[in-house]
Amino acid sequence: MQATRLIAIRHGETAWNVDARIQGHLDIPLNDIGHWQAQQVARALADEPITAIYASDLQRAQATAQALADTTGAPLTPEPGLRERCFGDMEGSTFAEVEISHPEQARRWRERDPHFAADGGESLLQLRDRIAATTSRLAQQHLGGLVVLVAHGGVMDILYRLATGQSLQAPRTWMLTNAAINRLLWTPEGLTLVGWADTQHLEAHSSRDESTV
Repeated sequence: MQATRLIAIRHGETAWNVDARIQGHLDIPLNDIGHWQAQQVARALADEPITAIYASDLQRAQATAQALADTTGAPLTPEPGLRERCFGDMEGSTFAEVEISHPEQARRWRERDPHFAADGGESLLQLRDRIAATTSRLAQQHLGGLVVLVAHGGVMDILYRLATGQSLQAPRTWMLTNAAINRLLWTPEGLTLVGWADTQHLEAHSSRDESTV
C-alpha cells in the first residue's frame, strides 16, 4: 500500500500566543519559551528516520523547523501552503478586541461558520482545502518515507479533523499545544490518526492552546 508517515508540529510559543493576539499571516517570532520548545522537540525526534521537513514560511514555524533540521540533518523546505489561516483585518487584534470591534464577525467565528472569512481573510472551507491539497502533495512526493510538517494551530486543527472525519463545525475536544508531536498516516484514501498531542518532551513548561494564532 502507498503510504507516508507524517509528524505534524505546531510552532513554538510566541509573545502573541501569550497575549491571545491573532497572528494569522503576520510574521511573529518565537519567544524564549518557544525557542526552548523547538530545541526540545528536536531532541525528542533526533533518532527518527526523517525523510524531509516542510515548514510554513512564517518565521515562528521556520525557527521551530530549523532546530529539527540542525539536529537530524534532514532537508528543510519552506512551504507557504502550510501557513496559518489568514484573518485579514482581524490580524493583530486580541480575541477580546474582536468581540468589541467586530461583534458579528466574532459571532460567526465563534460558531465556526465554515463560510465566514474576515475582510481579506480565508474561510474554514478555504483553509481546509488548502491544507488537504498541500498535505497530499507533499506526502505523495515521499511515499514510504517520514515527513515532518511544521505549521500552526489552525493547520493542526484541520489535520485532526481530516484524519478523524470531524466536521469543520464540530466542537474541538483535542489539544493544539505549541511544539507537541502529532502523528498521522497518509494514503491515497486520506489521513488517519496515529497519535496526538505528545508533550512528554515539554514537561518542564506548560504550553498554551490558542488555535487561531
